[in-house]
Amino acid sequence: MKPNKTLIALLLSLGVATVAQAADAKHENKPEKKEAKGFKNIDVAEFEKLRADKKNIVLDVRTPKEFEAGHIPGAVNIDVNAADFPEKVAKLEKSKTYLVHCGAGVRSAKACDKMSHLAFPKLYNLEGGFKAWETAGNKPEK
Repeated sequence: MKPNKTLIALLLSLGVATVAQAADAKHENKPEKKEAKGFKNIDVAEFEKLRADKKNIVLDVRTPKEFEAGHIPGAVNIDVNAADFPEKVAKLEKSKTYLVHCGAGVRSAKACDKMSHLAFPKLYNLEGGFKAWETAGNKPEK
């Protein structure tokens, strides 16, 4: 049997149309422009460079119990999951640079996001959090 040229042309055009529709659908699901987050993720080395400037504030957003078990020297503790987090953070000086961390980096990203919505312009999130900081050989304060 010889293939029917009309049938082949029809199948090809259907295939092209399906691919085009899939590409259009994929494009439609993408947001026009993703809003830039109001903070920068940094590694331990960059965190330590910034921490060397004593004007910068280390903000530990873990629970008070975690903080008491060991924390970065000089850190200020405000629990991101506490009901009064927004009120406590709102009292902080917005002109300062904040080096924010938690245990592993998730809560501090959440805290940075909340703080960026309160117009804090200089926020740095420690990727990997306190665990990464300790793993890098740094000694906590108790």
